[in-house]
Amino acid sequence: MSVIAVYSVKGGVGKTTIAANLAWHAATISCRRTLLWDLDPAGGAAFLLGITPQNVRPGAGSVFADGDPERLIVDTPYDRLDILPADETMRDLDKVLATIGKRKRLARIADTLARRYERIILDCPPVLGEVSAQVLRAADMVVLPLPPSPLSTRAQALVEAAIRHDTKRAPPVLPVLSMLDRRRSLHRDVAAAHPDWPVIPLASAVEQCAVLQQPVGAFAPGSAGAKGFGQLWARIEHDLAQ
Repeated sequence: MSVIAVYSVKGGVGKTTIAANLAWHAATISCRRTLLWDLDPAGGAAFLLGITPQNVRPGAGSVFADGDPERLIVDTPYDRLDILPADETMRDLDKVLATIGKRKRLARIADTLARRYERIILDCPPVLGEVSAQVLRAADMVVLPLPPSPLSTRAQALVEAAIRHDTKRAPPVLPVLSMLDRRRSLHRDVAAAHPDWPVIPLASAVEQCAVLQQPVGAFAPGSAGAKGFGQLWARIEHDLAQ
């Protein structure tokens, strides 16, 4: 079992879209038993996979207190892919974790889920604190979405500093250029400066994920967006194998 955290300290970078699409690739393309674990109180991951609120039991934040995630896991329309949805009870998760006082609570829960899943994808909230520290301690890899902008350089530095501060065994970080528009000179320059970084393009098919509530590969497998997610997932699997 491997834990892959899609994390950024900056919001609006395509984090949830990337997490949902990677989970779909893990389950559908790699045929791995996969759990998408939403840690963001906004709860966007379930929405992107077509899960209605009626199918979600409240109390996601209590998982960390009682250590029992199984009761809240929901099937998705896709084979081998389940989701542990988030809700507003996650807003106080920093306080809950501080009260519990266990630095690897999330990692321990992930270990119990290894009986059922080969890949766990974490959709992380854009925060620095105890939640992010627990994520970084649990992760086997951190996928870091970075739109081509000067602020992204700062976001990358903050994440790398948090890893040094909060972990003894630093997980590898895979920067991903998200929302890349090659019509813009700044975007082309950033892409040229980092030719080894995977790219998720700014594309209409990616935007349609939220409209259709489906991963790109499910409705537009030949699109540039689907190819971008496919290449990113292939890179993740390759790096994990190393």
